[in-house]
Amino acid sequence: MHDARALIDMGAEAVRRLARRGYSLDLAALEDLQSRRNQNIRSADELRAESKRVASEVQQTARQGGDITKLKERARELKDEIRAIEAGQEQVQEQLRDLLLSIPNLPSDAAPDGSTDEDAVEVRRVGTPPVFSFEPKDHVDIGEATGILDFARATKLSGPRFAVTRGAGAALERALATLFLDLHTRRHGYVEHAVPYLVTRRTMTGTGQLPKFEEDLFRTGVADRELFLIPTAEVPLTNLYADEIIPPAELPLALTAHTPCFRSEAGSYGRDTRGLIRQHQFSKVEMVRIVDPEQAGAELESMVGHAEACLRELGLAYRVVTLAAGDTGFSARLTYDIEVWIPSQNTYREISSVSDFGTFQARRANIRTRGEDGKPKLVATLNGSGLPIGRTLAALLEQCQQEDGSLVLPEALAPYLGFRRIAADGTPEA
Repeated sequence: MHDARALIDMGAEAVRRLARRGYSLDLAALEDLQSRRNQNIRSADELRAESKRVASEVQQTARQGGDITKLKERARELKDEIRAIEAGQEQVQEQLRDLLLSIPNLPSDAAPDGSTDEDAVEVRRVGTPPVFSFEPKDHVDIGEATGILDFARATKLSGPRFAVTRGAGAALERALATLFLDLHTRRHGYVEHAVPYLVTRRTMTGTGQLPKFEEDLFRTGVADRELFLIPTAEVPLTNLYADEIIPPAELPLALTAHTPCFRSEAGSYGRDTRGLIRQHQFSKVEMVRIVDPEQAGAELESMVGHAEACLRELGLAYRVVTLAAGDTGFSARLTYDIEVWIPSQNTYREISSVSDFGTFQARRANIRTRGEDGKPKLVATLNGSGLPIGRTLAALLEQCQQEDGSLVLPEALAPYLGFRRIAADGTPEA
């Protein structure tokens, strides 16, 4: 969310920057609402001051035995005028808030021009994609052949875009989550959290999922209580500090959690409908950092390294790209995508997005710290996947497949699994 005054003061520069991400800022409408809001505030203040003077005159005149009829009539008129001004103020304030909530974050100048994934700029490649002496299978065929993935029974339970893992597959999911959590808590300094999976509308608004992305959320409720299933642990982790002032000595905060994630994937039908790439329910280890705004750039680079460490532990080939301004998420100002190699598609596919939100989310959620002068100021927030379990599992199955249908797993998983190999029939082997 933006400060209206800051956008107006930026003027043409704000229009230019938002245009880079395909958003047309109606500066005139914003200025009009801000002006009407300010005028209403001034008018209400003037009327309240007059009301206070009239009330004082009523008391003084009454003490002196004078006629207070006209004064009392004026006092009633002022109350009615104040109520009318306040009603108008509330309406204008709501319109201004709705407009500000709909305006995306200003993209960083470091984000390249463009609006599609083809406009992303590659930063680096790590690892060598495996070369097979046979035609590599995709993760769905591998998982179903070994019996560790069952999409048919998942569809029977819940419809399309769900998966069941069993046996070594379920153990592999659990091992991946534990490995990632161990990396982040023991090596990268994050504090693990267990958080609610159902949150309020205000919480969703704080991190930018609402109001823009309501159609992509699963919503539930009992009686008059409305709750949303989280699309990512970013939502509860960031909002843990909503409406708080964090002591500067406690920054940066580094938070992580392993949670299920729920997304309707509205508008993406026909894309990646087969397999684990795009599902309604998946699990993910999330990283969130809350920092002083001056440190956001350095913290972003650190977080990218933390996500990369997960892939390096698994020996998976990947690359890092900087997303184009027009392809950057609504709340982010700069995003790095980490893309893992998917042999069956002969290409890299996104497995993690790591984003710097600046003060955008902090303003919406009212998360602050104190500056050197002791006065409250907004923090900066960042988050990234570290990593999604389903997409990691898909990449792992495809990069680790053998010609005989078995899977040879990374050594890093052995302590968590107790085996290094999954036979073609799904049997774990040492």
